[in-house]
Amino acid sequence: MSKLKDKIAIVTGASKGIGASIARHLANEGAAVVVNYASSKQDAERVVADITRGGGRAIAVQGNVARQADVDRLFAETKKAFGRLDILVNNAGVYEFAPLEQVTEESYRKQFDTNVLGVLLASQAAVRHFDADGGSIINISSVASTATPPMSAVYSATKAAVDAVTKALAKELGARNIRVNAINPGTVETEGVHAAGFIGSDFMKDAIAKTPLGRIGQPQDIAPVAVFLASSDGAWVTGETLAVSGGLR
Repeated sequence: MSKLKDKIAIVTGASKGIGASIARHLANEGAAVVVNYASSKQDAERVVADITRGGGRAIAVQGNVARQADVDRLFAETKKAFGRLDILVNNAGVYEFAPLEQVTEESYRKQFDTNVLGVLLASQAAVRHFDADGGSIINISSVASTATPPMSAVYSATKAAVDAVTKALAKELGARNIRVNAINPGTVETEGVHAAGFIGSDFMKDAIAKTPLGRIGQPQDIAPVAVFLASSDGAWVTGETLAVSGGLR
């Protein structure tokens, strides 16, 4: 029996990487999925095609989660297509690693606007669209929130903020049967990691050396945990930050 039969989910930043894998896994368990993307339309449509080819339901909706108007449109399109909402996965995020001397106001605002404001705006909208049965909000954070690697001062700060938002909202929304949890991945091989030149770098070698399971993660290592948190299996779990990192701390 599908764990998410007849559920409706939005996954932000779902055109690639972890978000795409989560969208596919939610659909495989019976959920209809809204694949949000900021700019990668082709990739988002490919995820939708994969889902529909397998007999699932999905649509792609463009939107920058750091912009209120885009968030409003994302949720309006979800309601138009599927009628309601049960699950929000706040996956959209950006990262820029740089030494302190190279931190700029622009970089700071870009990372905080997407990684933190985006979580707040999307969660705010989700709460308005959940019905009386409540819902599940899953924030994709990072072990960087506590591991704080060098040259990640801004990024690590955004993810520490996401962890704090997760715990605060879990307490605030629990009475409405809305569960809020975070998944904190370790180093995961994604298109973004390749584009940033991390594969084969000293940074990557160090991350692998510090990971007890001896490898970097794959998107499919993260997605099943999102399914767990979205489903009735996780009905008694809220306010948690689950490290899915191969033991990296």
